[in-house]
This record gives sequence, C-alpha cells and structure tokens, in this order.
Amino acid sequence: MVDFSTLSKGDVIAEESFHLTRDNLVRYAGASGDFNPIHYRDDVAVSVGLPGVLAHGMLTMGLAVQPVSNWAGDPARIVDYQVRFTRPVLVDGQTGADVTVSAAVGALEEDTQIVRIDLTVKFNDETVLGKAQVRVNLA
Repeated sequence: MVDFSTLSKGDVIAEESFHLTRDNLVRYAGASGDFNPIHYRDDVAVSVGLPGVLAHGMLTMGLAVQPVSNWAGDPARIVDYQVRFTRPVLVDGQTGADVTVSAAVGALEEDTQIVRIDLTVKFNDETVLGKAQVRVNLA
C-alpha cells in the first residue's frame, strides 16, 4: 500500500504507454455497446469530417486511469476522476496509435489523506485529455 506521508507535490507516481489497434476498438465497442462506425470505418469517419477512425473517448479515459489504479493497489481507492476531451486519438488501420500517460502528484490533503493525481495523456506528442485529475483516498 502507498504511504501518504512519503508523497510530495510533483512526484511522478506512474508512466505508461498503451498501443491501440483497430482490433482493440472493435473489442471495446462490443464491451461498451458503442458501435458508432467512426470507431472502425474510415469511410464513415471521413464522411462526417473526421481525419480517420477515432478511439472511443471512454476507452482513452479508461486507459489513462489504469496506471493510477495499479499504483493505488485497489481501484476502490479512486474517489473521483474527471477529464476534458481535448483532441481525438486517431487509430491508423496499419500502425495503430500509441497513447502515453504520465501521472504526478498534484495536491495532498493531509486531513483526509486524499491525493490528487494529475494526468498528462498524449497521442503524437499532443495532449488528448485536459484537466485530467484523479483523487485517490490513501487513508
């Protein structure tokens, strides 16, 4: 278990990279029930003005919180998670897409032992989730 007293603002607690393929998108569509064709058909994505097939926003959001969940040792310790979707993750049919996540301590609440973890989530060196913050109860 993570010891709250050892943490300082700015500490990087996790970094991870996720490789997405079109197969991942189809599997996620099946699990989530989101079968919008912009997530698996280039022709449909382009016809509505998108540059190509996009990863599901909730898939990106779910991947981004995973390193924090692993670090906390128990997903039930996560008491709040919020993001703003700022850019899409384009998943190429041949090469896929790589999403990187860096998680750092943004704030410490000593009285409650809740730590705010700020996430930096990028695709092609551009941030795709803005104001991504996870609150974790370490009491």
